[in-house]
Amino acid sequence: DAITFYVFRRTLTSSSSTFTMSLINSSKAWKALEAHVASGIPHLKELMEDKKRVDQMNASFESIYLDYSRQCATEKTMELLFDLAMEAGVLDKFKEMAQGKKINTTEGRAVLHMALRSDPSDKFTCDGKDVVGPVHDVLKKIKAFSEKVRSGEWKGATGKKLTDVVAIGIGGSYLGAEYVAEALSTGPAAKKAEGRKIEFLANVDPVAVERALRHYDPETTLAVVISKTFTTAETMLNARTVRKWIVDKLGEKAVALHMIACSASPDKVKDFGINPDNMFTFWNWVGGRYSVSSAVGIMPLSLHYGFETMAEFLKGARSVDQHLLTAPPRKNLPLIMGLLGVWNASFCKHATRAIACYAQGMLKFAPHIQQVDMESNGKGVAMNGEKLPYETGEINFGEPGTNGQHSFYQLFHQGRVVPVDFIGFVKSNYPIDNTSSGEEVSNHDELMSNFFAQPDALAYGKGPEELKAEGVPEELIPHKSFPGNRPTNVMLVDACTPYTVGQILALYEHRTGVQGFIWGINSFDQFGVELGKVLGKKVRKQLAATRKDSAKITGFNASTTRMLEMFTGSTKQESKL
Repeated sequence: DAITFYVFRRTLTSSSSTFTMSLINSSKAWKALEAHVASGIPHLKELMEDKKRVDQMNASFESIYLDYSRQCATEKTMELLFDLAMEAGVLDKFKEMAQGKKINTTEGRAVLHMALRSDPSDKFTCDGKDVVGPVHDVLKKIKAFSEKVRSGEWKGATGKKLTDVVAIGIGGSYLGAEYVAEALSTGPAAKKAEGRKIEFLANVDPVAVERALRHYDPETTLAVVISKTFTTAETMLNARTVRKWIVDKLGEKAVALHMIACSASPDKVKDFGINPDNMFTFWNWVGGRYSVSSAVGIMPLSLHYGFETMAEFLKGARSVDQHLLTAPPRKNLPLIMGLLGVWNASFCKHATRAIACYAQGMLKFAPHIQQVDMESNGKGVAMNGEKLPYETGEINFGEPGTNGQHSFYQLFHQGRVVPVDFIGFVKSNYPIDNTSSGEEVSNHDELMSNFFAQPDALAYGKGPEELKAEGVPEELIPHKSFPGNRPTNVMLVDACTPYTVGQILALYEHRTGVQGFIWGINSFDQFGVELGKVLGKKVRKQLAATRKDSAKITGFNASTTRMLEMFTGSTKQESKL
């Protein structure tokens, strides 16, 4: 297929497969983009004066408006990027994903998070078997159980209503759910959670346990243990800790009433003391960082906000899935966002990307996208294991609204070039308007004044001539100059609702996929997280032996040995800590 960016030639023998592959940087489109960026792109100050260009560099879907006119890109740039997408077969790859093909080749798995938010009439299969039916069976089970708990029909061991949820999981088993929980914590959705509390316990640090449980009473607490295998070390230690906290006050029999599981391991769930009937399953075609749309997120969030609220979230995510699969390239928001990510990372050589949400409720969005994007695209080899001759992935970070302005925007304006995604909402979930008492604007308008000003400040900058005209002393002009030409996306959304929270999530999930498909990497495995875990087991074994039997620290390099000795107190030396 001429539009496919890599060609596999597989030679099958009884024991091995051999792959050859053409990387995207050998394609005509990639080389054209390299020549294009080398020829020079005009400063954004000049590009923003071209009204025809500005009018063309935007796209919308439902209530989401994306303006990318402040990217350091011309109409020609976009033409070449769409050529790259065509040559890479990006949209075809997403169709293969939706068809249940095992595009996660290193693990031999399908990638079907789109099926998690499917309509019952949609068709998704894996290994020739329908997955939509099983997905909706789990959703029905979640709905029934969450309604029992919320209504008080399901009670705790002492007959009290269970109003407080602690979700125990780590990484993909909590980041997405925490993002959604925070995003909906004000506004209409929050009214459905009145009188209820939700906490997330992820870090194995015992301080995290104290923070999660300090305002909780075992009598009114329901713990949701989230682990596909029920063997994740951090999660299971925290689960056992919470289990003991419940048992110490309520007795062993309380576990079945106060703990449920999201897992795919019923035997281990039963051994833990949780009734397997209260296990809500998910599948190996659900990657952790893409699992918030599964029981991983929907179970605890339905307990807190109600199932109908979460059904709206799923509908929002599905709407973007359908948009991705059906919209033409020049109107396809995830495709455009992904292409601009490749442009900035691979051609403009920007290694970082910031997410600036001008909405306090979105404070956990950037941490979630850190995992979605960096665990997916933080790879150094192609699908066939060949070392890549170009960089992939970006360092993602961010803070809400004006908080970030008073933290790291200094670097944005006068230091390194960091592409920024600005996300803002037309309506506030908690409007305060004191203009009748003398305030010039409402609180939300004050926030959004900054939202609209920052992208222009980053684009235009401020040069020596302007500063001279303002009478700035000559010696201060270099310090007060702003070079501008900093690329940004600006996304304006009507309101922060369950539906749009799902839409924004899906936009960024698919943006990550776009970039991975172009770079020729597997965005759906994560072997990079394994080595530290393996070495951690060795350290854990040593700590247990030293604490219990005063075993000597052995088998580590000199640096680690010295620090372990200091940590365990097995040597007498003055601490510099």
